Amino acid sequence: MTEILYIIALSLGSIIAIFVLTKLMGYRQMSQMSMFDYIIGITIGSIAAEMATSLEENFMQPLTAMIVYALAAVALAWVTSKSIKARRVIEGFPLVLLNHGELYRQNLKKAKLDVTEFLEQCRVNGYFDISKLETAILEGNGKISFLPKAEDRPLTSSDMQLTVAQDYMVANVILDGKIMEGNLKHTGNDEKWLHAQIKAQGAKKTEDVLLATCDASNKVTVYLKVNQKEAKDVLI
Repeated sequence: MTEILYIIALSLGSIIAIFVLTKLMGYRQMSQMSMFDYIIGITIGSIAAEMATSLEENFMQPLTAMIVYALAAVALAWVTSKSIKARRVIEGFPLVLLNHGELYRQNLKKAKLDVTEFLEQCRVNGYFDISKLETAILEGNGKISFLPKAEDRPLTSSDMQLTVAQDYMVANVILDGKIMEGNLKHTGNDEKWLHAQIKAQGAKKTEDVLLATCDASNKVTVYLKVNQKEAKDVLI
C-alpha cells in the first residue's frame, strides 16, 4: 500500500513538473514544433513516466534531467531568436517542392517525401489537381504551404471591390450547461437576457444547453444537448 501511495505521489509530481516546464518552454511545444522540440517533448515525457513508476527513494535524478532538457529547449529558443544561421540549422528551412508547374525531385528526396505522399498532402489540403497550384513549400515544422494559381484561388470581397463588415470573435456564454459569468459580463448582458435568448431557441433551462455563443451584435447561437446517437453514419 505504501508503494502505491508513493507512485501516486510521484505521478502527481511528474504531472506538475511537466506542466511547469511546458509553461517555461512556451506554447510552441504544443503547436509548431521543430525536430528538436519534438525530441525534447518525447524525452521529457519518457523521463516523467520513469519518474512516476520509480520505486527508488531518489526521485531528484529524473526531475533534474527533465529540468536540464527544458532549459536546453529555452536556451536553443533564445539562440534561434538571435541568430538566423542557428535558426536554419536547428529549426530547418523551407523547401520548394513545386513551383511554376515543376516538381523538384531533389527537394522531395531531401524532405524524405515521394510523389505519392506529396499528392496525398495536396488532397488533404483540398487540392485534388496539382495543376491548379502555383507553389508548394515544405516549411521547417514539417507542414506544406500551398499557393493556388490566381485563376483558381477563392474569390475575395476585394476582387469584387466590396466593403464587408469585420468579423470578431464570439464569446462562449454557456459551456456544458454552465453560464460563463465573466464572458457574459464582457458582452454587456445579464443572465435574465441570456435566459430569454436560449428559451427562444428551445432551451427550457441552461442545463439543456451544450454550448451557447454571443457575437459582437448580441446574436446568440444555441447548441442543445442531444442524447440520441446519429442514426446513420454518412462517412461509411
